[in-house]
Amino acid sequence: MPAITVRDVVFDLMRSLDMSAVFANPGSTELPMFRDFPADFRYVLGLQEAVVVGMADGYAQASGKAAMVNLHSAAGVGNAMGNIFTAFRNRTPLIITAGQQARSILPLDPFLAASQATELAKPYVKWSIEPARAADVPRALARAYHIAMQEPRGPVFVSIPVDDWEQPAELLAATEVTTRSRPEAGAIASLAAALASSRRPAMVVGAELDRAGAWDEAIRLAESCHARVFVAPMSSRCSFPEDHRLFAGFLPAMREKIVQLLAGHDLVFVAGAPAFTYHVEGSGPHLPPGATLYQLIDDPMTASWTPQGSAIVGNIRLGLQDLLAQMAQHPPATRLQPARREPRTRAAPETPMSAAFAMQTLADVRAAEDIVVEEAPGSRPTMQAYLPFTRPGSFYTMASGGLGYGMPAAVGVALARPHQRVIGLIGDGSAMYSPQAIYSAVQLGLPITFVIINNGRYAALQDFAPAFGFGADDVVQGTELPGLDFVALAQSMGCQGVRVSDPAELAGALQAALSANAPRLVEVLVR
Repeated sequence: MPAITVRDVVFDLMRSLDMSAVFANPGSTELPMFRDFPADFRYVLGLQEAVVVGMADGYAQASGKAAMVNLHSAAGVGNAMGNIFTAFRNRTPLIITAGQQARSILPLDPFLAASQATELAKPYVKWSIEPARAADVPRALARAYHIAMQEPRGPVFVSIPVDDWEQPAELLAATEVTTRSRPEAGAIASLAAALASSRRPAMVVGAELDRAGAWDEAIRLAESCHARVFVAPMSSRCSFPEDHRLFAGFLPAMREKIVQLLAGHDLVFVAGAPAFTYHVEGSGPHLPPGATLYQLIDDPMTASWTPQGSAIVGNIRLGLQDLLAQMAQHPPATRLQPARREPRTRAAPETPMSAAFAMQTLADVRAAEDIVVEEAPGSRPTMQAYLPFTRPGSFYTMASGGLGYGMPAAVGVALARPHQRVIGLIGDGSAMYSPQAIYSAVQLGLPITFVIINNGRYAALQDFAPAFGFGADDVVQGTELPGLDFVALAQSMGCQGVRVSDPAELAGALQAALSANAPRLVEVLVR
């Protein structure tokens, strides 16, 4: 009877953990992993390592499960580092494996060896290891899985020498590890009492709330307190229906503006987000005068730098459930009824087309359950104004600010949600970071519509330049992007596309693409 190998045990482990898809780009030091690849597994090919990690990130977020990634040694991991950083900021559970040269020749500094393999992905993984023996590889991967899934979730890294896969190993018994912790009851009781006595509370919701599945609890809490609900700065998920009467809009990543928008509230409850994420240096208080801050977050590191108030650490959904139960025991204070936001005036169909009209038209033609994966930072404020999201799990973007995530993440989301339409809403600058994702979408036959907002520039940088002293007439070097043709690019990889500059044609082009049940690209020229 043939001996059980490391490869046999690893695939048996992956099967037991419901990780039968491997997101990968092939390299020489990884080839033995895939010899006799099991028929019940799926190899998801990305044509560049950043694409591989982006696809796995989207899949893990949309499925709620950990995803397996396989990269080439040092060079491949280096190519992937931008999206590994994004996965770390996204709190995405990824088990990232990378090939390593054979143990016997590592002392000779061989070609394609990673001389400090465990250090390369740090500090943007939760744990990193190269097992001391081949027989330790399965146990290391089992441990990596549990660390990745423990809140706050995130990527982990395992370097595996090429000759380990054929070595003998013992089968692993399945183990279960609790990945959610309940917030301390006394702290929740104090928050409940403070909310009950507040006359004008505000909630600030972030991505961890949607990730924890606490959408319904957040609505119940806001309605019971009559609290205005803001979205945290740079939030990467939709955590509250943006058409709700209590929805108050989006907080910018600027201290003074946050304080201005929260003015008049006597209590600010931040659920599932930092308090607060800033993008530029600011000054002054973090809260308006007279306001008290409470925070519920699953990450003790985030809680540790909250500048004032009380931070409660634990699972967001469990915490909100306990908070609602406690609130039922407190008579509510007399509350000031928050005013409903004024509706946005509809954008006109002007030529050249505005980004506002493009977002408004997309909002008109998409169904509420369609999923949008966005990476158009220059158009994000416009999207927030004209393209509302009203369902849990309907919006994803990168929490890192790094480009090259959106297009491959849309592929991963579509793999995880095969019965929903996925829209990749991508800026023209962003689309050039990982367009290889179009190829993967075509080969997998996924119903993705890539909507490219083409304004011929890095608009986010031009818009942000005044914060660094640029005048209205100053040139921001390197931000003009003339001559890009995304329809031709898509067609070169087998994806049909159309370019739209006439506002009257946009709705029809989007409807046709969304109805195709196959990858399509719509390039929208905007001013």
